[in-house]
Amino acid sequence: MNTATIHTGAGTRVAGPVAVSPGTEQQYLTFSLGGEAFAIGILAIKEIIEYEPPTTVPMMPDYVRGVINLRGAAVPVIDLHCRLGRSPSQVTRRTCVVMVETWAQGQKQDLGVLVDAVNAVVDIPDEAIEPPPRTWSGSELLRGIGKVQGRFVMLLNIEQVLSDAPPGELAGLTALNAVTHAETPNA
Repeated sequence: MNTATIHTGAGTRVAGPVAVSPGTEQQYLTFSLGGEAFAIGILAIKEIIEYEPPTTVPMMPDYVRGVINLRGAAVPVIDLHCRLGRSPSQVTRRTCVVMVETWAQGQKQDLGVLVDAVNAVVDIPDEAIEPPPRTWSGSELLRGIGKVQGRFVMLLNIEQVLSDAPPGELAGLTALNAVTHAETPNA
């Protein structure tokens, strides 16, 4: 059972187990990007935190907003708007960072994903998910297109979205994360 933590503006934490339904349903965290609904499988989600401006890092691609200090570790923040080929995110009071756990080159990596607003955790049965059309440019970034209450939700293949960068672009930030975390006592 996975545990998700949500940090609110008042600094309180709402935490608890996130059960993954057995069988043909999976749970997804839905969020908004430019007025459209997207989702990431709940097992990849570590926590959701309130947006704070990240520290910029020189020589990074446009979609890397910078790094944030998360319990003593420098964690890269990816602007999902830019990563998906859109203009940069406009920060509002609902903007937040979804912390995800991915695997790159056999190593676990924590990354922050900037989204416009988090909506809800929803169950989407397999039969309500269609594969993305192969003719779409970037279709490999999607696991599928889910139907939730009469609306379409783009189900991101978050591993592909975050690891599709040319080799080495995020490697420096991964190394920075490892060094910072190793040098921080009680982290």
